[in-house]
Amino acid sequence: MAIGSKDLMPADLDGMDTERLAAELKKAKQELFNLRFSSATGQLEDHGRLKTVRRDIARIYTILRERELGIRTAPTADAK
Repeated sequence: MAIGSKDLMPADLDGMDTERLAAELKKAKQELFNLRFSSATGQLEDHGRLKTVRRDIARIYTILRERELGIRTAPTADAK
C-alpha cells in the first residue's frame, strides 16, 4: 500500500498539466508548513500526515523533473 494522498497518486499527477502541478505543489508546501507549525506548538494530532505530505511533494517534483528530462510527456490540450 502506498503512502500518500489518494488524489495525488502518480497516475493522477501524470494527467495534470504543469500549471496544475505547480498549484498542487504550492498547496502541499503550505500544508507542510502548517503541519510543522502545529507540531512545534504541540497541537499536531496526526504525525503520519507529515510523512504523507512530504512524499506528495516528492512525487510532484519527480513528475516535473521527468517532464523536464523528456522521460514523461505532459498531457496534450486535445485530451480535454
